[in-house]
Amino acid sequence: MTRPSAASERGAEVGRRIGVGLMYGLWKPRVLGAWKVPATGPVIFAVNHSHNIDGPMVMGVAPRPTHFLIKQEAFIGPLDPFLTGIGQLKVDRTTADRTAITRALDVLAAGGVLGIFPEGSRGEGDFASLRAGLAYFAVRGDAPIVPIAVLGSSERRGRLMKGLPPLRSRIDVVFGDPFEAGDGSGRRTRRALDEATERIQKQLTAHLENARRLTGR
Repeated sequence: MTRPSAASERGAEVGRRIGVGLMYGLWKPRVLGAWKVPATGPVIFAVNHSHNIDGPMVMGVAPRPTHFLIKQEAFIGPLDPFLTGIGQLKVDRTTADRTAITRALDVLAAGGVLGIFPEGSRGEGDFASLRAGLAYFAVRGDAPIVPIAVLGSSERRGRLMKGLPPLRSRIDVVFGDPFEAGDGSGRRTRRALDEATERIQKQLTAHLENARRLTGR
């Protein structure tokens, strides 16, 4: 299996530093529980998704550089070489994108952090509808999942720029406890992945509810 290049790893770190500057410059992130992220080894960030800045926000506040799986429609014009250069992974959501799958597994095999929006696309951000991809990567990559709730990014009051949260508004990013998706058997059958997806949904939903209680949102 081909491991991510050193350039890709460096790119993800550059992306994290860019995210730090942008997110703290434009908004007021409040980060809770970042210490729960394992310092080394493969990890999957499972992030709720209600706004376009959710990914960049997590990249900017996470303690480790992150390779997000991002829909290929975002890789347009100058954004294509930029996103690729900072270690982000293009995925075709209309098919089983083997290239994206291989690259994502390579990230985990190299002990890196893979970022996934398990709902597949922007929605209510409540983890109500999960795709099986998260369970597959967690079981196949033997990686713990860290649930992340981004709250406040979809608020509309006081916006100065269309499509963005109000500038200098507070956005909460709450990291949860890492957990294993599999049952310990190592099975990768359809039934095993379906059961893992159910376990993941319960964990993510519980984390989101707890994050809302902690932040009052």
